[in-house]
Amino acid sequence: MEAPPPAALIVSGHLTRDAVPRLCADLETLLSASPDPTAVYCDLSGVLHPDLTTVEAIARLSLTARRVNACGLRLRGTPPELRALLELVGLGGFLTQGDE
Repeated sequence: MEAPPPAALIVSGHLTRDAVPRLCADLETLLSASPDPTAVYCDLSGVLHPDLTTVEAIARLSLTARRVNACGLRLRGTPPELRALLELVGLGGFLTQGDE
């Protein structure tokens, strides 16, 4: 029997602080409906103008995923500017968790 695909949250546009709680709630809903709530990917290929709010969103999404028993957040499609910001603030470890 083939394993179900991991849950995937797609994040796009320019993130604001007001959007972060909604994204976390969306992730909780996604994981609660997933047949395998331990694996979750976050597709960031559509993020525009990443900044420290984007970094905060990723950190909070990761905490949300861990709180609902996922193994953590795996990033996909991380724009180069966001990669640089994550490295700068010491969160480059997120990039080694599945960025493709």
